[in-house]
Amino acid sequence: MSATLFIDITLWGSVAVLGFMVWRRGRAVALSSAREGAMDFINIVPRIALGVIGSGYIAAVIPPEVITGWLGPDSGWMGVLAATIAGAVTPGGPVVGFSIAAVALKVGGGTPQVIAYVISWALFAFQRLILWEIPFMPAKFVWFRAAVSLPFPFLAAALSMAIGKP
Repeated sequence: MSATLFIDITLWGSVAVLGFMVWRRGRAVALSSAREGAMDFINIVPRIALGVIGSGYIAAVIPPEVITGWLGPDSGWMGVLAATIAGAVTPGGPVVGFSIAAVALKVGGGTPQVIAYVISWALFAFQRLILWEIPFMPAKFVWFRAAVSLPFPFLAAALSMAIGKP
């Protein structure tokens, strides 16, 4: 069984299990859940569209030579460091971060470097730290969490290099 098929079965299986749980709780819960889910879908679709289009423009503006020079497979650990910094300063949500990573892979970015970029974006996106985490948690804790998480982009890149496959 391929990994894609396994992921599809797992995701649709979880949807079926959650749907069954909602159905067992009654009609009112099912209608409320469907209404909230539809509203979430309506709210997120424009964001996804803008994110994909925006990241496409970003990819068009950044020359492929820059990506292959800084994040290419021959950039080594300096490329991983550059990707970690780039991931931390990339604004936007997952649509933007993952789209930029996909474009970087497509134009010649190295797999370990792109993995480090995505992990760094997920852990250290500065705008998320400042706008969301610090207002809800003590700043000292947020910066401690970021500091403790610092090795993870490098560990993920090292694992990717050790495996030697994307």
